Amino acid sequence: MNAKDKMAYILRVIGEMFPDAHCELNHRNPFELTIAVLLSAQCTDETVNKVTADLFQKYQSPADYLAVPQSELEQDIRRIGLFRNKAANIQKLCRILIDEYGGEVPEKHEELTKLPGVGRKTANVVVSNAFGVPAIAVDTHVERVSKRLGAAKPDDSVLEVEKKLMKLVPRDQWTDTHHRLIFFGRYHCKAQNPQCHVCPLLEICKEGKQRMKPAVNRKAKAK
Repeated sequence: MNAKDKMAYILRVIGEMFPDAHCELNHRNPFELTIAVLLSAQCTDETVNKVTADLFQKYQSPADYLAVPQSELEQDIRRIGLFRNKAANIQKLCRILIDEYGGEVPEKHEELTKLPGVGRKTANVVVSNAFGVPAIAVDTHVERVSKRLGAAKPDDSVLEVEKKLMKLVPRDQWTDTHHRLIFFGRYHCKAQNPQCHVCPLLEICKEGKQRMKPAVNRKAKAK
């Protein structure tokens, strides 16, 4: 099985496991999605959604975020990791949106990555989910799963993982692939205690087979 066929098989299996995989950050428009993804760095989507439930009622436009002192915004997102830096970046981002983009989130990837607090991953999430442009955003789940299943090497950078996935997966499947790999990593192939014992992809996962060896040995000794 060549690399592309193997990837197609992986995605078929994961697609059957998580057919409804989607962006779990609550948002109503591109602006809210951008803020939510910015907040999600080193934080769970669940926590972000709890914070944005009130945040998006209080602040509904870039101007709203600039109408309060940074200290007030910090308090509003205090439950989020790195809340001071994120509050500062949100206000800087909102100023640029107003001054350069008429208060709207730009659709181009290269313009998004110029915004404070918006890296390549965030830009990929926004263009794919808000504007329908195929993209593969590599977060911690996508990176971990890709390396465990051999789509990338253990020492590959995040960018190298993204580039390899883009070569292995047809462009029109990039966004679905992003969501399905996240769901697989978040709910099955977890960083701690992955569900190797019930994983349908165990046979092609070197780490999983290595992890299961002690259990196999224990069963053999018990006999």
